[in-house]
Amino acid sequence: MSILLVSGSPAVPSTSGRLLSHIGDRLAGHGHRIGRLHVRDLPAQALLDADCTNASIQAALAAVADAQVVIVATPVYKASFSGVLKTFIDLLPQNGLAGKVVLPIATGGSQSHLLALDYALRPVLQALEAEHVLTSIYATSSQVQWREHEGVLLAPEIAGRVAAAVAALDGALTRQPAAQLQAPGRSLQDSPYTTQAA
Repeated sequence: MSILLVSGSPAVPSTSGRLLSHIGDRLAGHGHRIGRLHVRDLPAQALLDADCTNASIQAALAAVADAQVVIVATPVYKASFSGVLKTFIDLLPQNGLAGKVVLPIATGGSQSHLLALDYALRPVLQALEAEHVLTSIYATSSQVQWREHEGVLLAPEIAGRVAAAVAALDGALTRQPAAQLQAPGRSLQDSPYTTQAA
């Protein structure tokens, strides 16, 4: 797997989840393989107990380990990222993002939460030794609209940031030798993980 989408929202559907899926669809359109991890679907007790012997937890950690790019999306709660995402991130090894390109995404009710990405989530991702953390994308609920027949509609400023991020990620992946993009033989067949080809 080349790209893993990690949804840290406790709700489905959610604004952050829709923005994450939109970016994943754009990248799939460039021919990249996309995997999806919904943290809320992991067994709650295993998450709280940090039970890394649990099969679903093991599959989730393997998904992160296999990815070349990790895109992390979260709603902003109380000036920070979601608790369910924090619980999962705490299970990653200290170098759990080593060698990976990471894109943080967050959504919130107003622009007042904009800095939560840089002051809360970005330092954690960097502490996990991500090779490169791209410029964050933050959007308010009004900037990411959902229409039943049209799908996600982005405000122009968010659409521009998404286009720049997709171009950066596509470039990062296509510049790497194909051998580096091969997943080392792990499987995501266990629900709730799915892999889709472009």
